[in-house]
Amino acid sequence: MPHRPTAVFALSERARQEAFPVPVLDRLRRLVRLDPAVTFTTFDSPAARAALADAEILISGWGAPRIDSGVLAAAPRLRAVVHAAGTVKRHVDEAVFEHGIVVTSAAQANALPVAEFTMAALTLGAKAAFTRARRYAAPRPAGGWPADRGPGLLGSTIGIVGASRIGRLVLERLRDIDATVLLADPHVTASQARSLGAELRDLDTLCAHSDLLSLHAPALPETRHLLDARRLALLPDGAVVINTARGALIDTAALVAECVTGRISALLDVTDPEPLPTDHPLFALDNVFITPHLAGAEGPEVRRLGEFATAEIARFLRGDPLRGRIHLDHLAWIA
Repeated sequence: MPHRPTAVFALSERARQEAFPVPVLDRLRRLVRLDPAVTFTTFDSPAARAALADAEILISGWGAPRIDSGVLAAAPRLRAVVHAAGTVKRHVDEAVFEHGIVVTSAAQANALPVAEFTMAALTLGAKAAFTRARRYAAPRPAGGWPADRGPGLLGSTIGIVGASRIGRLVLERLRDIDATVLLADPHVTASQARSLGAELRDLDTLCAHSDLLSLHAPALPETRHLLDARRLALLPDGAVVINTARGALIDTAALVAECVTGRISALLDVTDPEPLPTDHPLFALDNVFITPHLAGAEGPEVRRLGEFATAEIARFLRGDPLRGRIHLDHLAWIA
């Protein structure tokens, strides 16, 4: 019988239940030895230390404790960290990579619902659906309905900022839309942009020509307030800004100043700060629609993350290339 390595869950119990329902857990247990009833959100307890001593694979996820040099010292047999969620940036220390431990994440699986959400936001944003819905619920004006209409996606210019996993999935879906698609990404060439179905532009030019602008860049020091007052002012009248990436990509005060005039609109699944105070002025604007960071996997969708992690472990054990492999140099630019 092939050797089954010992694995340990390091994530919240809720995340474990959602990502690894019984059918997925059964497949996982055919690959590794683990106690599905035991999961850790801290490595400080004697039980956690005992589990680490035998662990060859850590299966992490939402609620995972940080994996640093102290954890590695307690886990001499550790060979892989498999993250059944998106970014590993906040819980995997550089020491993990320096010790030669394989790190992989299910960010690709989590990207799919975000891309689907983004496409819905683009469609509804192009129809000015949220602004018009709020007005529809208000008292009818004596002169009838206002004449404003959303332009729709047909013939529009859509700006995508960042050819990330999610950005690329959105670009793929936009191929079926009769629209002009622009892409701003300093790491993409013009020919690569064309292969993605977009025209490469610098960010200022993209802002100046986009009817709809969707952000898909990571939160880095150099991307903080990527959309500042100057760039927001470049947007055409009636433009819609969509952010399903990171709140800090937009200067919130500058966005308020533009949106309060009614000149542009915004659909935000992430904000800075997050969450916004309940009395924040953005909540009071008809042309701003804010959701509570829900674009990523939720409910039954979280199963995709566990399925990806389980398949990744199978690939790891076979020696096949990993689809979600993260390297040390990735930490500088991933979300």
